[in-house]
Amino acid sequence: MKQQATGADAFAPFQQALSEGWSKALESFQQSAAQGASAFNVGGTPLWELPQGMKMPDLPRFSIDPEKLQSIQQQYLAEATELWRQGFDAKPEGDKRFAADAWGRNPLSAFSAAVYLLNGRTMLSMAEAIEADEKTKARLRFAVEQWMAASAPSNSLAFNAEAQKKAIDTQGESIAKGIQNLLHDVRQGHLSMTDESAFEVGRNVATTEGAVVFENEFFQLLEYKPLTAKVHERPFLLVPPCINKFYILDLQPENSLIRYANEQGHRVFVVSWRNPDESMSKATWDDYIENAAIKAIHTVQEITGSRQINALGFCVGGTILSTALAVLAARGEKPAASVTLLTTFLDFSDTGILDIFVDEQMVQYREMQLGKGGLLPGGDLASTFSFLRPNDLVWNYVVGNYLKGETPPPFDLLYWNSDATNLPGPFYAWYLRNTYHENKLAKPNALTVCGEKIDLGSIDIPAYIYGSREDHIVPIGGAYASTQLLPGKKRFVMGASGHIAGVINPPAKKKRSHWIREDGKFPKTQAEWLTGAQEHPGSWWTDWAQWLKGHAGKQIPAPRAYGNGKAYKAIEPAPGRYVKAKA
Repeated sequence: MKQQATGADAFAPFQQALSEGWSKALESFQQSAAQGASAFNVGGTPLWELPQGMKMPDLPRFSIDPEKLQSIQQQYLAEATELWRQGFDAKPEGDKRFAADAWGRNPLSAFSAAVYLLNGRTMLSMAEAIEADEKTKARLRFAVEQWMAASAPSNSLAFNAEAQKKAIDTQGESIAKGIQNLLHDVRQGHLSMTDESAFEVGRNVATTEGAVVFENEFFQLLEYKPLTAKVHERPFLLVPPCINKFYILDLQPENSLIRYANEQGHRVFVVSWRNPDESMSKATWDDYIENAAIKAIHTVQEITGSRQINALGFCVGGTILSTALAVLAARGEKPAASVTLLTTFLDFSDTGILDIFVDEQMVQYREMQLGKGGLLPGGDLASTFSFLRPNDLVWNYVVGNYLKGETPPPFDLLYWNSDATNLPGPFYAWYLRNTYHENKLAKPNALTVCGEKIDLGSIDIPAYIYGSREDHIVPIGGAYASTQLLPGKKRFVMGASGHIAGVINPPAKKKRSHWIREDGKFPKTQAEWLTGAQEHPGSWWTDWAQWLKGHAGKQIPAPRAYGNGKAYKAIEPAPGRYVKAKA
């Protein structure tokens, strides 16, 4: 008994230190919660720097159930005591950042990682225990996750056992290379995710043969050379997102959706958005609908002589395309025989993690900052999307590039991801308020665009709607919601993986899978739809190609020249100069 008492006495100072540390951590957490959940900055701007006249954000109201808090504290003390007992034998388990052998062979690094993981689990438990509205809780979870990602011991050379071992093995060469990589990224203005010197637009990405057949200040229209002797009589127009460049659909010949559509016998046209500069700083949502989407539709009709086309919109491109079709329907036009929507929001009720960034104060700030003119830098959007997955898209490269001195391998998708585009301020401010914040596009006649009341229910044509299961930008429920708005005959398909990898999934790779429900029923939620769906191995492209073929009309001889030989002629080879402009 005396020995047990002595052992307990030995741990008493440690337990007292833990209790004091817990109290300080709790106080710090409550302060961070108030700041993070209330957005002590709006759109990246501290409150004391907000424009004059802008309403101050309301502080959030939240509390923590004392019993839950006590339970978390007890769990923390128990796990911390066990860590202390293990000492330098502690192992950080269940996290790939600390999985390498070097961590296990470095007791100090391993112990620091184990303590970090304990603190992270505890912080997340406290965030979950908070009683508040859902947006406040989501913001707090996001803040904690960002803190966890940024404060990992793997991000520091002092604790990263792998980086230390590499420095020793290379006799310091890795550290020198890391400094070179850091200076290179500072000069180029963004973190390198791939070896960007390995790619060039038009040389080894965006190489499908074609020509620019029309251009204005908003876009170039690309027409691609047919790969078949005959093509379907209805041409096919793709509208990519304007917040990125179109060649995500044409990276390499083996994973190009554009080339795939060509191979299926379609006469393919693509919108290549201009990368906005100051001359476009006052461009509006109406401009993009009237002078880009609608103009592209009409131009394809005029070039081909076809009364109807088939159209595809990807992400924001799908939102723009659907808005344009609704405007044309209000004018009595029905130019599309079918529409394909890939990872597209029409109903913005479920925007996932992006919802934490959008509230009235943030929208007001952007309207005051950009609503009457200006540009939203492409790097701002790129950073936002990267920090939605900070470990994979930020800190992974900080560690590899700078601490280990590695050059990331060539990867076409990540090269495209780093090729940012600006957005006109008025366009962005309108889009933010009317879709993400007020969800007016989903409400019949709630919006006027290009002088017309918008009703998505007027798009009464066959629709192929695709969503990716793990999409963090357009959650699968948000993509599925379009089935509840469009009245025509629909086909919904869910693919595996995320926003890009799920879409760019060519059949030849025989990767991933997709889900289809063949009974034609579209219950209110995607979860209900999934109960009646079946999984199919491989790409969804083949299913889509068969569906599109049914709306493409008869086959006719493929054209021998670009344009139509009269009003529209080849201006320059694809991919054109607009896509090469840097933000």
